[in-house]
Amino acid sequence: MNKTIKLAVAAAAMGLASQAFAQISLYEHDGWRGRVYSANGPVRDLARTGYNDRASSVVVERGQWEVCSDAGFRGRCMVLRRGSYESLSQMGMNDRISSVRPAKARDRYDNEAPPPPIAQPSYEWRRRPSERLIDVPVRDVHAVVGTPEQRCWVERQQVQEAPRANPGGVIAGALIGGILGHQVGGGTGRDVATAGGAIAGAAIGNNVANQNNTSTRDVRRCENVSNPKPEYWDVSYDYRGVTHHVQMSQPPGRTVTVNAKTGEPRM
Repeated sequence: MNKTIKLAVAAAAMGLASQAFAQISLYEHDGWRGRVYSANGPVRDLARTGYNDRASSVVVERGQWEVCSDAGFRGRCMVLRRGSYESLSQMGMNDRISSVRPAKARDRYDNEAPPPPIAQPSYEWRRRPSERLIDVPVRDVHAVVGTPEQRCWVERQQVQEAPRANPGGVIAGALIGGILGHQVGGGTGRDVATAGGAIAGAAIGNNVANQNNTSTRDVRRCENVSNPKPEYWDVSYDYRGVTHHVQMSQPPGRTVTVNAKTGEPRM
């Protein structure tokens, strides 16, 4: 009996230890900004913590976590593996998490969220609970502007078609030219003038007929324009004799928040 009790206590202790080892942090805004709430174990109803339907980004530091849209682990649920999720909008869970709990380790879940991109940077600058922070003056700010963009539009305009033979214009021009040529000179010279007038008249008649040979088309035109909107702001500041740099998606104020011990930026 004593052995059975010991095994049960050990199993319970292991379960509690595994839950304590797992940790998830919910952030109020995208990009791990705003108020943060962290949990080491199941939370059936985030309304009791004042954090119901508030999470917009998540960091899973250890283990795997199931997040659900309703209290009591009901509604739409997704499993998040270890990693930093910058925004919950793409998975349809923005401001919709009402309960969280550690998930059992498995190779695959049917409702597993896509993993964070491989190119994600280190998120050591995210704010942690109970961390001592101070504000230091910003030294330099450089707005990094994006590459030029191509602006295109469609114009409707008249287009001259390629010249082509116009039988009506050729015949009319040849008749008029022949009559005019016949009135010039006499004998053989009259015959030559008549033939020449007919040829010239035919050419002129064809050109006159082609003057109205136009059509209306939609023509696409493009031009490169500058992109004045900055992609990010490169911010530098000094702390304890060391210059630090951080890239920010919004223009900074006069100060930046940093860790009081390391000087790392905190957003």
